[in-house]
This record gives sequence, structure tokens and C-alpha cells, in this order.
Amino acid sequence: MKRILVTGGAGFLGSHLCDQLLARGNDVICLDNYFTGSKQNVIHLLDNPYFELLRHDITKPVYVEVDEVYNLACPASPIHYQYDAIKTIQTSVMGAINMLGLAKRTKAKVLQASTSEVYGDPYVHPQPEEYWGNVNPIGIRSCYDEGKRCAETLFFDYHRQNKVRIKVVRIFNTYGPRMHPNDGRVVSNFIVQALKGQDITIYGDGMQTRSFCYCDDLIAGLIAMMNTGDSVTGPINLGNPTEFTIKQLAELVIEMTGTKSGIIYKPAVSDDPMQRKPVIDKAKQVLNWEPRVQLREGLMRTIEYFDSILK
Repeated sequence: MKRILVTGGAGFLGSHLCDQLLARGNDVICLDNYFTGSKQNVIHLLDNPYFELLRHDITKPVYVEVDEVYNLACPASPIHYQYDAIKTIQTSVMGAINMLGLAKRTKAKVLQASTSEVYGDPYVHPQPEEYWGNVNPIGIRSCYDEGKRCAETLFFDYHRQNKVRIKVVRIFNTYGPRMHPNDGRVVSNFIVQALKGQDITIYGDGMQTRSFCYCDDLIAGLIAMMNTGDSVTGPINLGNPTEFTIKQLAELVIEMTGTKSGIIYKPAVSDDPMQRKPVIDKAKQVLNWEPRVQLREGLMRTIEYFDSILK
């Protein structure tokens, strides 16, 4: 049994990760300040004697004894990370420093949940890990993009300077049950609007592309990365390489929900990437991982979840 800390553990991905780590026989500490996470996401775990819930903000140090750390704490949707841009940067940078300091002291492995946003609005498509990105350092998304880029820098500097055992993954668009209904992300937006019978809103012409990875697949990738040997540091892309336009996604949601919603178009959002698709060759080779859940199947599970909480 390993003792594992999951920061952001009451969030969308964090709660699914806690589920899986407990199912594998581990002792899990879930840390969250509930800015975007929710106790409701982990309420089913509170009776588990191997689960501990800790209200804490990772911009402040935390003192626990652990074998592994999954650092997922940070608002990940534009609405939430732009709400308090300075706090977002603090969470990414100070949070990384605090988790790396904890890992250094306890000699724990530490995994950083980085993001495809480090690639910005890419000139290279699809995006391999070797691509350095095209990021606006002073735009409205910069607090998240540059915060995550700085966190990656810190992870590799702690690894080189202090021999901290690091793992860095870059997460591409992920969706599934427990997404926040008001997080402003495209999958949750479309499903909520469709279920409420509202017109689906597309920003731009709908030809921008994304790849959508179901949460169960993503969690399997995180755990596979943590379980690699110390020589594997990453960064490694985790995402689904099947590419869809935003318009295709909207049409699929309309079909699957049976809504009478139409599609309305509004001006494009500043610095919104036109293309986003991972190269996952490293994940296949190093982790023996690739997504298994197709978009239609994952959307059905997600629609059922939102239908249950919106009633």
C-alpha cells in the first residue's frame, strides 16, 4: 500500500484519480481548496478508511508523509482561471514549488499535470512533445498557459538540481462525468445548453479543431506514467489523437440529446487555438497507453451524468 497525495483531488479529474488509486489498494490523501472542486465529487469516498480529505490551498506548504504526489491543483477552464488570473499563476508556480519541496523532503515521486495549453496556438500540427509552442505571454489566457510552462521549468530544475523524481504529462482536452456544469469548456457547455433546450453557442466559425479524451482513459495514462521507472520524466502527451471540429461536436451533441437546439455563432475568443491534437507516440511506446473510449460512447456517459444533476 502506497500513501499518495492528490492535489486538486475533489475536482473533475482528481476525484476520478482518487477512485482509481483507492481501487488499486492505496492510501489516498485528497487535498483541495474547493475553488473549482467539490466535496460532492468525493462524498462517496468519505467512509473509506484509506481516504483522507484535507482542505488546503497549495500556494501554502503542506506537511505530510507520502510516497507519491499527483499535482492536479489548478483551475483548468478559461472562465475559472481568468476569474483571478494572479491566483492562477500563484497556484501553478507556488503550488509546484511546494509540491516539489514536499517530494524532495520525503523522496516521493511527483507528477505534474501540465497541459496542451503550453503549445499555445500551434504552428506545428499535430503537436509532439518536442514542439516549444506559440504562446502569448501577455494575453488573457497567459496566467494559465505561462503558469503551467513555468511549472514544467520548475519540475525539471528540481530534477536536475535536487534529483527529485519527477513525471510531467501534458493533458489534452478531457471530458466526462463530474465536469463542472458552468466551467465554460466546450463539451460541458454544449451538453448543458442542449439539455436545457437552449441554442448551442460556438465562438468563431466552428472550424477550429480539438481532440477529446474520456476521463477514464486519461486517468489510466496518469497512473501508467507514475508507475514508470525514475529515468522516465516526460513530458509525455496524454490525449485522444482523433480530431473533430467544434461544429462537428455541436452537431453530435444535438443528435445524441435529441434536443431542438440550434447553433448560434459568436465572435472568436482571444488567443483561442485553431488546432489542437496530440502526437501520442511516446505514450504508446513508453506507457503502453492509448485511448480506448470513442467520442460517442464517452459523450453518452457524460450526457447521462449532466441529465442526472440538472433535473
